[in-house]
Amino acid sequence: MSIDSAEVIAVGDELTCGERTDTNSAWISRRLTELGIPVRFHTTVGDDQARIVGAIRTAVQRADVVVLSGGLGPTADDLTRAGLAEALGQPLILDADLLLHIEQLFVRRRRPMPERNRVQAMRPDGSRPIPNPHGTAPGIEIEQERPDRPPCRLFSLPGVPAELFEMWEQSVAPALAAAGGAGRVICHREIKCFGVGESQLESMLPDLIVRGREPSVGITVHAATIALRITAAGKTANECKEAIEPIAKIIYNSLGDLVYGEGEDELSDAVVRLLADARLTLATAECGTAGRLAHWMAEAGARNVVSGGISLRDSMNPFRGGMVVPDTRAERDVRDVRELVEMMATGCREQFGADLGLAIGPLPPLDDSDAPPGEFYFALATANGVTVLHDNTAGHPAILQDRIAKQALNLVRMHLLKQWQTK
Repeated sequence: MSIDSAEVIAVGDELTCGERTDTNSAWISRRLTELGIPVRFHTTVGDDQARIVGAIRTAVQRADVVVLSGGLGPTADDLTRAGLAEALGQPLILDADLLLHIEQLFVRRRRPMPERNRVQAMRPDGSRPIPNPHGTAPGIEIEQERPDRPPCRLFSLPGVPAELFEMWEQSVAPALAAAGGAGRVICHREIKCFGVGESQLESMLPDLIVRGREPSVGITVHAATIALRITAAGKTANECKEAIEPIAKIIYNSLGDLVYGEGEDELSDAVVRLLADARLTLATAECGTAGRLAHWMAEAGARNVVSGGISLRDSMNPFRGGMVVPDTRAERDVRDVRELVEMMATGCREQFGADLGLAIGPLPPLDDSDAPPGEFYFALATANGVTVLHDNTAGHPAILQDRIAKQALNLVRMHLLKQWQTK
């Protein structure tokens, strides 16, 4: 069976009304892509049986694989099971083995089983159960015949992420792999950048970010960080990696120090690694960024220490600590903001006994009028003096604090890279 497309359907009123973010669909899509199965559609539907039936029937006609999440619980608003049966024209039957499994779960938990949980042992006739080792909601696997085409394969899983992940790894992924997937593998490599705007960075890679090229290169921006995603398809993962490597080299050679990491790397991770390599420590003081520097650096230090990704001097985290100063009107009225930020950088370095002190000063009031954007300052104190830089608050206010904090972190990164390059 050749699998050329997939659709992911998420079920739940909490998703359609925005009370919860649908993280399951993103996770399922990544897993399908790893199997070489391209996801063509995402559908989110509320707890309404008629709408669930319509979504399933539409998906069956346009996708070879359909994966549903949610709506398999025991309550009256869990309608995926009934919707699946109706959409495929099959009656629901009681599976005695499933009922026994559910009953035994309640026995082990020393709780009486409500009568309503019997519905979780129901499945469409002709389907196969997907075992749920740690939950009362078994999944459902079924095929639907289609005229002049191979059948559509459907997998329905509970919405609880921990259960869904386990059931996918133990049952769904092996079933799709055994079917041959799409006969190919799709691999991604994400390169992270900071320091210029999206359009400027794209102009530095004029022949890469174009439609129709293989491997493809996509560009996305989130909170002032730019990610370049290289995607290749091939018969094996090694074939994909070999196709991606020359493109990655072009990106690194073209962008130089604008690249700070790959994959899940954040700018703070890059700074922590550089600090550890240089056997240096950092302290922060910030006013106007709501503690972002301290939060990011503490998290990055913990991540890298736990993973063993850095060698620590005297078994100490390179981040020594941070001070968060309220951004009040009085502080913004300080006559010489530049001097204040310089004092903050020097002060936090001395206070925490760190090699480097990084500070962000008070931010100017954000003005909705047509007035020019205000300026802010950030500074890095070392044993040899203080470097002070400034920029303006132009840009969308929703990402302003993230951008400012990342600019300050990037000052540390560039300082450390310069030291490394001059050795």
